[in-house]
Amino acid sequence: MSTVIEQAVQARMVASAPRMETVPATLRYDREDPFAVSMAFPPRATLEGVEVSWAFSRELLAQGVEGPAGVGDVRVRPYGFDRTVVEFHAPEGVAVVHIRTTEVRRFLERSQHLVPAGREHQYLEWDKWDEELAALLEEYS
Repeated sequence: MSTVIEQAVQARMVASAPRMETVPATLRYDREDPFAVSMAFPPRATLEGVEVSWAFSRELLAQGVEGPAGVGDVRVRPYGFDRTVVEFHAPEGVAVVHIRTTEVRRFLERSQHLVPAGREHQYLEWDKWDEELAALLEEYS
């Protein structure tokens, strides 16, 4: 069984112009990082002309489908009947995208089949965490 889920979605970029540009994006969930999801945008959708990927909590995405969630770099909220808004805040500015809520729900359901909510800790590789923490502490000592 695969440990990674990737789902293509159509994201509508909200700009100052009256129309919204639709760009492909990819939602990703990896069982090896069970608390997180990521959303990647292709080079043509970014100011830098390179792929950009944002990682944030799966719980934030799930909460944001139901009501406003997040106070940091990533914020999620419902918009109307069939859209979910994801806001990405960075020093360069804010990117706002609309995604069909049905696509977000389908992605979340697929991730729940891989790792049920509340059981994420069972999928962490604690030995790996111990090694990484030791290396980090050694680097700063």
